[in-house]
Amino acid sequence: MSVVMADPTIDILARDRGGEPVDPAEPGYAVIGATITETKRLCVELNTGGYHEPGEVHAMFERIVGHPVDPSFRLNPPFYTDFGRNIEVGRDVFVNWGCTLVDRGGISIGDGSFLGPNVQLITINHMRDPLRRATTVSKPIRIGAHVWIGAGAIVLQDVTIGDGAIVGAGAVVTHDVPAGAIVAGVPAKIIGHV
Repeated sequence: MSVVMADPTIDILARDRGGEPVDPAEPGYAVIGATITETKRLCVELNTGGYHEPGEVHAMFERIVGHPVDPSFRLNPPFYTDFGRNIEVGRDVFVNWGCTLVDRGGISIGDGSFLGPNVQLITINHMRDPLRRATTVSKPIRIGAHVWIGAGAIVLQDVTIGDGAIVGAGAVVTHDVPAGAIVAGVPAKIIGHV
C-alpha cells in the first residue's frame, strides 16, 4: 500500500484562501512568499518609470492578477497589492490613485464599481496571540455592482458590500453593508439609503 502525500504548495494556498491560519514557517509557504515577491516587482514596474498609456496600465494589471481583465477596467497608478492573484474585477470598474488591495483572502469587485483615491481593501489579519503574531488568517471581501467607495475608506476582511451601496470617504468598514445603503464613519454605520 502506497501513501500519497498532499502537495504542501496546493494545500497552503487552499487553506490560505479558505480562511485557515497560515504560518510563514510551515512547508509550502515559499510559494506564497515567491508570489508576493513577484507581485511587488510588478507593482514597482507599474508605479515607476514614467507615464504609462492606459493600454500599458491594463496589460500590467493583468500581469499582476494573472488572468485577463475586461477591457473596460480602468486604473490610475500608483496601485499596491501584496498577492494579486486573488483579485477579480468586473466590467467598467474604476480604481483611482493610491489604492491598496491586500488580496490573499480574495477580492471581487462587481461591474460598474468605483474605488476612490487611497482606498484600502484588506483581506488579511494576524493572530491575537503575541507568540503566533506572524500567523495570518485571510478572508474575502466581496463588493457588489455599482458600488462607490469614497477616498481613503478602509474595508476589512470578511465584508460584503451590496449592490449600489456608497461608502463615505474615510470610513472603516468592519461589517457587511446592505445593498443601496450609504455608510460613513469609524466604524462605518448606515447614515442613509440611495
